[in-house]
Amino acid sequence: MARKSLRPHLNQIRTWTRQGRTDAWVAHQLEVTVQQIASFKREAGLLDEEPEGAATGYEEEIDLRAEDDARIAAELEAAEQARREAEEAEAAAQARREAEEAEQEGAELAAPKRRSRRGRGRGRTAGTPLEGTFDHGEEGYGLWLDPAVVDDPVYAEHWAGHRPVAVTIEEDQIVIRRSE
Repeated sequence: MARKSLRPHLNQIRTWTRQGRTDAWVAHQLEVTVQQIASFKREAGLLDEEPEGAATGYEEEIDLRAEDDARIAAELEAAEQARREAEEAEAAAQARREAEEAEQEGAELAAPKRRSRRGRGRGRTAGTPLEGTFDHGEEGYGLWLDPAVVDDPVYAEHWAGHRPVAVTIEEDQIVIRRSE
């Protein structure tokens, strides 16, 4: 295997040496052997340089992993904070939209009240009918229920999750019962 020239990396190696990075760490970063780094440092005169903050005559290996870990943790925390702020902004925008809708509904007292299909389910009492759609597509049959069904206490207690059902089809209704 041909020896890789380290001359183009002289400034970077000098910086890493001043920071106190080990030869093993530098060799790993540049994908060469530790012996190549040591001989290059001797040839380039980098062995005379002291790492920043190192005492004269005292060779100390500085572990910068903790600093790197702290920097990564700070970046992750900043990303999490940005995500939380975006969610809060979306919630505030949703609250404004709901307030505007409430104002419009209040102004239109004569018009019949329309039910939203967004699944808010507020003000709904157990046992009142929900909206749904019966779908018979290419892949089979399906029943799509109003998302407000999740807020129904009877659904939460008896129907949540996958349950086997029995379906009875009549002329004017389709009855779905839990089969046990």
